Amino acid sequence: MSTCTDICIQFQGITAPSEWVLIWQLPFPAGLSGTCVDGARMSTFYKVKAVMGALVPESPHRVSQFGRTEVIDNTLNPDFVRKFIVDYFFEEKQNLRFDLYDVDSKSPDLSKHDFLGQAFCTLGEIVGSPGSRLEKSLTIGAFSLNSRTGKPMPAVSNGSGLWTESLRTTGLEASGGVPGKKCGTIILSAEELSNCRDVATMQFCANKLDKKDFFGKSDPFLVFYRSNEDGTFTICHKTEVVKNTLNPVWQTFSIPVRALCNGDYDRTIKVEVYDWDRDGSHDFIGEFTTSYRELARGQSQFNIYEVVNPKKKMKKKKYVNSGTVTLLSFAVESECTFLDYIKGGTQINFTVAIDFTASNGNPSQSTSLHYMSPYQLNAYALALTAVGEIIQHYDSDKMFPALGFGAKLPPDGRVSHEFPLNGNQENPSCCGIDGILEAYHHSLRTVQLYGPTNFAPVVTHVARNAAAVQDGSQYSVLLIITDGVISDMAQTKEAIVNAAKLPMSIIIIGVGQAEFDAMVELDGDDVRISSRGKLAERDIVQFVPFRDYVDRTGNHVLSMARLARDVLAEIPDQLVSYMKAQGIRPRSPPMATARSPPQSPARTPPASPLHTHI
Repeated sequence: MSTCTDICIQFQGITAPSEWVLIWQLPFPAGLSGTCVDGARMSTFYKVKAVMGALVPESPHRVSQFGRTEVIDNTLNPDFVRKFIVDYFFEEKQNLRFDLYDVDSKSPDLSKHDFLGQAFCTLGEIVGSPGSRLEKSLTIGAFSLNSRTGKPMPAVSNGSGLWTESLRTTGLEASGGVPGKKCGTIILSAEELSNCRDVATMQFCANKLDKKDFFGKSDPFLVFYRSNEDGTFTICHKTEVVKNTLNPVWQTFSIPVRALCNGDYDRTIKVEVYDWDRDGSHDFIGEFTTSYRELARGQSQFNIYEVVNPKKKMKKKKYVNSGTVTLLSFAVESECTFLDYIKGGTQINFTVAIDFTASNGNPSQSTSLHYMSPYQLNAYALALTAVGEIIQHYDSDKMFPALGFGAKLPPDGRVSHEFPLNGNQENPSCCGIDGILEAYHHSLRTVQLYGPTNFAPVVTHVARNAAAVQDGSQYSVLLIITDGVISDMAQTKEAIVNAAKLPMSIIIIGVGQAEFDAMVELDGDDVRISSRGKLAERDIVQFVPFRDYVDRTGNHVLSMARLARDVLAEIPDQLVSYMKAQGIRPRSPPMATARSPPQSPARTPPASPLHTHI
């Protein structure tokens, strides 16, 4: 499930000359409107929504400005007050661009001001930096706006449609910049908005509700609705049914504050009371309205509500109500989120395992899934790049183990299902995603594709590393890219069941046209995977077939962005579920000036949730 979190971005500590304003711009794919998605003001904030799944542009020129800081006069080290709110998705590459201008007049037209420099990054880079605080150099580079024309200057694409920070000389004189010259440093910090993770827990009872059943009393239940901006209502919770009573006491339930009121404490919450009927034609008893702010008062005379049936009230002059509903208890707790652990120093260790079995075809032939075309990446490289480019920002050293399986190794032709792509048995780590690709291409030239397709050895390999550090400071993600039917199903199931109790997740991407029924079974979305009668403690496997993401138009950028989104969407919840099961709470973020390695999260008993009563 995709996890959306509101992130507040703050600019601070920027070193730059003169009077200036910072412009924050977000890329849109060609064909979408370049206007602001949501420019509604919220006190000193702008409420902004990023374009889901479309943040890697088809054209590097398609950008849209969605926020400006205030102007700060005559300072070399401004600290901006104005912040911006964006929706954060772990599984998406959300490109950001920041432009700096020297303000010469009161004109809102940027072409009237001097362009000083810009910085590029992704939202994941900011969030994944220590303490969610990222420093970037401001330079004159791609996407510069010509200060005379106000139009984007020519930009450089790396061939995959992704931005690069390569410099061009066109328009540099007009924008006042020098190629490659640093124009200062920008410090970006991200903070999760507190009401994004607040969960309200409450309990209600009712008294003297209307009798609706001919041969009994009533079987009442409550339905909660939050009001929308357009005056409509959206259902957000339904209680259980309490049978045959006019004085029900419902069970305590929990609901995210965002779901209850969208973070607006004064937004109307409507509650309807029904009598349950087996055929689904439930009888309406009455309704009342409240708000989060009222509920937060807790049990008091303010939270005893008259249940009113509007039709009865219009027809009967002596009608008072159809009973009352009373709030028995109310509490709110702030749940630990994925971002809490990342900000507290948890590192995501990424490992890739690639299928080198003979069913992939001869790498020297264009029909092979491993064929290295001089013009484009093959399916293995595309899948690796799509996932790796996002997850790499959550690992500080950017060193990623890369393994292969199903090949005969030189010099003796020994078959291995757990060999390092870089040839180093002691240290299989590669430097960055480019390092993995280089090692992968080297292995294709040195090993002999063979078989069978065994997953258990690489799963066990990563599980051993995950088992070595279980204090919450590290979480492992294994990406397996394969083309065929798994040969060691029983052993792999056992390895996954054992790994499910460790800080670890597994992503499987199937390439080629083979049937992947066994992979769907490993996914465990419908039926939890088991081995020898033992169920996996958590669902840690996500499988997708690569062919579902092949763009027939040849535009791999958008299709690979969709692939990454789908395979990574479950990682945040899987990480948090492990931490909760082990009673591990995140540590406080490191100090902004700290340069020391991240500290391990603290451990607390599983049965000790943090409660905050209002």
